[in-house]
Amino acid sequence: MKVQVINDVNKDFVINPLRSIAELITYGDQHDLNFFEFFMEKKVMGEFVRILKISKIVSVQLLQTMSIMIQNLKSDHSIYYLLSNELINFLITYPFDFRDEELLSYYVSFLRAISGKLNKNTISLLVKTEKEEIVSFPLYVEAIRFAFHEDDMIRAAVRALTLNIYHVGDIHVNKYIATTPHDKYFLDLVKFFRERCISLNGLLSPTTECSPESTSKIVSAVDEIEDNLYYLSDVVSAGIPDVGTLITDSMLKLLIFPMLLPSLRIEVSDGKKLSSVTSLCLLCYILRILKIKDLANTVAAALICSVESFGPNIEAKRLDGFMADHDKESHVDDEKPGGNLDSNSAQHNCWHSASVLRDALISYITSGDDMQVVGSLSVLTTLLQTKGCMLLIIHTVTCFMIRYILITFFFFFFFEISELDESMLDALGILPRRKQHKKLLLKALIGEDTGEEQLFAPENCSSNEVELNIYLQRLKVYCVIPLVNLHCDKCYLVIKFL
Repeated sequence: MKVQVINDVNKDFVINPLRSIAELITYGDQHDLNFFEFFMEKKVMGEFVRILKISKIVSVQLLQTMSIMIQNLKSDHSIYYLLSNELINFLITYPFDFRDEELLSYYVSFLRAISGKLNKNTISLLVKTEKEEIVSFPLYVEAIRFAFHEDDMIRAAVRALTLNIYHVGDIHVNKYIATTPHDKYFLDLVKFFRERCISLNGLLSPTTECSPESTSKIVSAVDEIEDNLYYLSDVVSAGIPDVGTLITDSMLKLLIFPMLLPSLRIEVSDGKKLSSVTSLCLLCYILRILKIKDLANTVAAALICSVESFGPNIEAKRLDGFMADHDKESHVDDEKPGGNLDSNSAQHNCWHSASVLRDALISYITSGDDMQVVGSLSVLTTLLQTKGCMLLIIHTVTCFMIRYILITFFFFFFFEISELDESMLDALGILPRRKQHKKLLLKALIGEDTGEEQLFAPENCSSNEVELNIYLQRLKVYCVIPLVNLHCDKCYLVIKFL
């Protein structure tokens, strides 16, 4: 006799059998397949849906039962039966009351359990297609609804689920994920990460009282930032077309160019701006963990190359108050008293001033405090993929001349293991001379016309400026005010400033 009414009086008569079913199916999958054959014969999955429609009182136990069954089933036959049944999508899309935190936790665990059984054969069972195009994927769509939930465990479960889907490598699913409106998820990831960066900056405010509690909050914030970056790195490593580019562009447009790089030039005036030390730290984390070539090369071009622009009401100043020798004269609005900009305008246009970010980094190294020295060197050496042990030496050195010597040694010793491509280093003018000669000798040996001429020329000219120009042109895209002149001084970075 089937149950027709479920209420507080008889709910235990339904919940207890649900628990027993999970145990029996798990045992039968490992010892006696007749258990699962009986499960299919009696259409128990259909009964699950029927009792859920009768009452939501048993929702938690039903989700728990399904999760236990899916997680523990090893037989391909059993897994195919559960996933091929359209009833699984009914449970995924059922309008549960997610105001109940316990129910939400079990629901997300249920979704994650399903994702753990996905491969190129089973994932097609959960999608709806029309003309060989996926038009519906409830598992993914419902899961990312909770991607930014306040509960850390729920966020972690959703991220694990998405990575399980991404790493299946199904072409049609990847296309579905990377198209509108589902690609908005990756943009939201970068925005979420940006908010975490702003929160960290607030914890590092000079007005924050140093205490065990504040230290614990800072450590937790840094851990969360690392977790976010490692997740983004895992997403990129899945190799979904366009997703890596989308994450790179979003990171540059929403965080690096509007917030991190400008913070290297101006002082923080409100809680929304990042301090220079925080920005340097975040740049290190981003470059070290993401390891995206285009991202690293674009940041390197912005930091090392001389960037000049002419915009209205932009005053070009160096951090220390005087103009760089190679900077253009600033164009100041004569109508404003003294030609000075107000603080808000200066902050808004800080990225577009003729001041060079390279000069800012060198200024921090030569005259900044210990934190700025370490932060600047960390950024540069992260780009060069160096070992961090040298930073401890630099951090402890206070003598001005010794610091210069260490910086010089630091750069030349570690150019050999650069993260950037050799072609990019050559275009920037910082490829070691030995590698330049080796490259030109190889060209001469294989019969290229210009190789021998360049090899024995008084000054070797780089042939890789085209790649550099690609990244320089990108700077125009990411800036609000168009840049009208971009160039790179081809000389060794440190020697010029020693």
